[in-house]
Formats: sequence, structure tokens, C-alpha cells
Amino acid sequence: MSAKLAQVVSCLDELLRPPPGCQDSSNNGLQVDGGSPTVRRVVFGVDACQALFEEAAARGAQLVVVHHGLSWRDQFRRLRGLTARRLETLFKNGVSLYASHLPLDAHPELGHNAQLAEMLGIADSAPFFEYGGIAIGRAGTLPKPLTPAQLAAKLNRLLKTDCVIYPGRAMTIRKIGIVSGGGGDCAEAAAELGCDAILTGEITHAHWHLLKETGVTGIAAGHYRTETPGLLAVMERLRRECKIACDWVDLPTGL
Repeated sequence: MSAKLAQVVSCLDELLRPPPGCQDSSNNGLQVDGGSPTVRRVVFGVDACQALFEEAAARGAQLVVVHHGLSWRDQFRRLRGLTARRLETLFKNGVSLYASHLPLDAHPELGHNAQLAEMLGIADSAPFFEYGGIAIGRAGTLPKPLTPAQLAAKLNRLLKTDCVIYPGRAMTIRKIGIVSGGGGDCAEAAAELGCDAILTGEITHAHWHLLKETGVTGIAAGHYRTETPGLLAVMERLRRECKIACDWVDLPTGL
């Protein structure tokens, strides 16, 4: 099966329309038109990188969909070096590039954080932690209290990751705030909401002090691994609605 590029892009735009007030440094949407008007295969991956583009070309894809795109703010002033090489691979093989950053974090159903909440069985998840003018995370209550070690073990199984635990005051976790990727800044907001813990991708040096002073437990499940669930959900929706072949390309960074 195949579809017009414009139709596939329209479907993605409808699914991932930025919420009102969204101020994203990513230029979301179709970032590169690779020149193929018809799409027979779409490749999904987290990062717009050379390895993903080469894999997409090898699989005969006409469109790549990512969370972290190539175009940020007014970045493209000079097309040279790595940027030139990446674009050459896309144009040479007729591959277009679509990116969705904050809209994919924040989507109430298909977003990374909504999907993570669903994985953990959180039934009452609600928007949480404003960033870029919108609430990008979710917060809610686990079906039953878990120790930090138990929660980390569950996430390790679900995400095929290796969580790092930053213990807080609570011996068990019931209420949790979820912000995928580099979301350690949400610790203070989580404490104000009465959360026992936060789940994010990576926790940096600066975040350590926020956790220590708020007493909130931090669970770092990997920037990459926490930003795969939304892409996988969108991929399944696109496959179903556009009746088009879709592939997931896993290129974990270990971070």
C-alpha cells in the first residue's frame, strides 16, 4: 500500500498539532521534503541522525518520523559538515523528515508521558509540569504502592532499560510525576503536587540538589528509552489509519 506524502503529513499534523500556547524550539512538522511524492514505507526513530537516515534508505522508506529533528529555531544558516551529510543522504534517497518534539511529549493519549503512565497502570493521570508554555508531563497514582527498587525493576522490564534511583524521603511510592527525556526540573513541581517520586529520562548534576531539597525520589530510566513510547504509539496509529508499512528502528544511545 502507498499514500501521497501530503496525505501522510496531514495525518501526522492532525495527530500531533501543537497545543495552544506551545513555544517549542523544534520546528515541528515536515522539516525536509526529500522529493518522493508517494510514501510506501515510513521509518520511526528517536533521533534524526546519519545512522537512522541510512537505515531508512536501506529499507526503501520515503519518510522518517522522529522526536528530535534537525531543525531547531533558526539553526540552518550554513548547510555544511554533518548537517550537509545528513541532508545529502535524505535528498539522494528521496527520504523526507518529519519531527514532533513537545507536542509528542504532551499528547494526552499518544504522548511519551501518557504512554508511560498507561504502562504503569496509572488510571488518574493528569497534565503536569509546564514547559514551553504547555504542560508536557503527566502525574497520577500507581495502582499499588511500590518501593523505588520495585518501580525501577518494573520499568527495566517495560522499557528494556537500566534505571538509576535517587532515593528521597518516601520508602514507598504511590503518587508520581512523569516527564520523559531531560525532565529533572520537574522535581519541585512534583513536590508541590504531593508526589513521592518523579520518573524521567536523565537527572543531571543540577537536578540532584532539587531532589535532595524536596525529598522527592528520582527514577532516571534513560533519555532515549523514555522517549520511545510515544513514537511507537504514533507509528501504530499511522499504520492503522493510513494503511501504510511502518518500521521501528531502535538506535539506543545508552543515555
